[in-house]
Amino acid sequence: MLTLHDYLPSQNGWKVRVLLGLLKIPCETRLVSIFEGESHTDAFLALNPAGAVPVLQLENGSAIAESNAILTYLAEGTPLLPSDRFRRAKVMQWLFFEQYNVEPVIGSLRFWTLTGRLERNHAMVAGKREAGARTLAALDRSLGETPFLTGNDLTIADIAIYAYSHRAGDCGFSPADYPAFLAWTGRVRDAVGQGYPIHPYSIDPHSGG
Repeated sequence: MLTLHDYLPSQNGWKVRVLLGLLKIPCETRLVSIFEGESHTDAFLALNPAGAVPVLQLENGSAIAESNAILTYLAEGTPLLPSDRFRRAKVMQWLFFEQYNVEPVIGSLRFWTLTGRLERNHAMVAGKREAGARTLAALDRSLGETPFLTGNDLTIADIAIYAYSHRAGDCGFSPADYPAFLAWTGRVRDAVGQGYPIHPYSIDPHSGG
């Protein structure tokens, strides 16, 4: 059976949990205590030299790190990763966009805000807020005429970008300022269902700044 090395408040981990659920893939979960340094032990670094969750460990012991790489692996051969060359490339376009413009911007601001680390990163906050606004505006423009990012159907691109972007309100953005984006978050939520809770950092007693 597959094993997911996970940290529940991580939205990168959330992406993978959602896809495993949608595809009904059985998987064991091993929780990693991030703030106690467990992701930097020799055993974990052997799975992912970058020391980050999530990591998907295959039945033969091989490991895949980086959430969007895991999504791609799991979705292969399903409608959530189209086989058409152009549509597949569009999915990859948005996965790259997510890792460059969403997770390190909105994801970082949200993490700093919710764990009391905003002040210590004060020098970077203004730049990330500007970048976050540009990201949400780009998504809003892209979603003006299509229900999902690559067309009429949900793909792993939507799951990946939704994970952090729909939590933009946690760090001071107003999703209502981006109506096409806001409508899309509703469609993704409906497509995914309600069985995948967002876990607050407060469930981890070590997470406070």
